[in-house]
Amino acid sequence: MRAVQTVAHGDRSQLVYRTDVPDPVAGPDDVIVKVAATAVNFHDIFTRRGMPGIRIPLPVIVGSDIAGTVHTLGANVKGWSVGDRVLVDPVSRDGAHFGMLGEVADGGRAELCRVASYQLIRVPEQVTLEQAASLPLAYGTAYRMMTTRGRVSKGEKVLILGASGGVGVACVQLARMLGAEVVACASSTSKADRLKALGADHVVNYSEVKFVDAVRQIYGKPKITGGGGVDVAVNFTGGDTWIDTQKSVRLGGRILTCGATAGYNLTTDARYLWTYEHEMIGSNGWTPEGLAALMGLIAAGRLTPEIDKVLPLEETAEAERLLEDREVVGKVLIKP
Repeated sequence: MRAVQTVAHGDRSQLVYRTDVPDPVAGPDDVIVKVAATAVNFHDIFTRRGMPGIRIPLPVIVGSDIAGTVHTLGANVKGWSVGDRVLVDPVSRDGAHFGMLGEVADGGRAELCRVASYQLIRVPEQVTLEQAASLPLAYGTAYRMMTTRGRVSKGEKVLILGASGGVGVACVQLARMLGAEVVACASSTSKADRLKALGADHVVNYSEVKFVDAVRQIYGKPKITGGGGVDVAVNFTGGDTWIDTQKSVRLGGRILTCGATAGYNLTTDARYLWTYEHEMIGSNGWTPEGLAALMGLIAAGRLTPEIDKVLPLEETAEAERLLEDREVVGKVLIKP
């Protein structure tokens, strides 16, 4: 079959397109999925570069967000038929295995992918397979962070850093759907304009103005007696943005995080933590129930995943470049 393998840790030259990769073979409890689309995520890039503490079996076929149709059923598989439209939950959840498809096992940058049958989620007819493939790592993570963990509600003011990426765009869309007022931060005027078109109430080009100053201009400086600032700040960039995030959040507000793309060794000003009684809330990943709920929102017309570009399998390296150079708003998909 055709596939793109990550053959070693390093730059994008380690992505090799092949036409002679053996087809996967289903075990008794497995399903072979004919891949319709797989999304590109920064996790794929981190896998290629090498992640401390995680041993990757190389070569590996990367790609964790996978949607397609059932191609082959293992002997013990019940409840599924050849041709069924499916989204794959990439996480191993049986208690016997650890890791994700596209990381410790071959993923979706191929014509076919072997998955455990318990990882399948049915895709409603109203949802395209491309929309389904955009969900797990970005929309699934954002959904759990914003709803289950973050409890974002109607009328709240929500600041979102890194709003133009996959998770960030999902946060913008979900916050608006929940009835919140959104301040979205991006690094260029063009990205800010795209976020405004997606429903952000206010956009901040942080290459021109500090987001903490923009928040104070819009809502006023947070006061220890109440008022000013945002109710919720979403910060999965980390790095040197943490203290300015604290300075942007009102008395009793919440800071949500699901990662630290700009660095995890954060500096926290404890004075803001106790004086303003902030909640710092971590959120890790997604659930199958959350992915099913997201597809329900798409089917009901309440959510449309933002897909920036769809590229053929042969252009996988270009797809990764678009993410690394931060030239996209939303998701990039690869179609075998």
